[in-house]
Amino acid sequence: MARKYSKHGPREDLWRDDDDNRDEAPPPPDCWLCERPCGETVIWHHPVPKSRGGRDTVPMHPICQNMLITTFTNSELQRYGLDASLLRIEPRVEKFIAWVAGKDPEFNAPLGKKKQR
Repeated sequence: MARKYSKHGPREDLWRDDDDNRDEAPPPPDCWLCERPCGETVIWHHPVPKSRGGRDTVPMHPICQNMLITTFTNSELQRYGLDASLLRIEPRVEKFIAWVAGKDPEFNAPLGKKKQR
């Protein structure tokens, strides 16, 4: 039968924190689309939609994800794949990134409804 506690020292040693930086939170990841640091709210977005076989996720601001969803169809997003640089040269995305660049990471605004094609 396995031991519950170490036989080489007091039990308190098992629960001791050697990590002095435990109170410091890691820095937020950068947004995949606009490349600004994310705030407290991070959306893990599938650049290639799950319905099209996408498995990878990337961190994004909620407003950036909303812009992608309302601007592009699933088949367009599948064509762009994981390459955000291709999306950034798209005129609609370029204009959005220029607009959102000076905003707070927690900024969110309604962007409208998805256009039917």
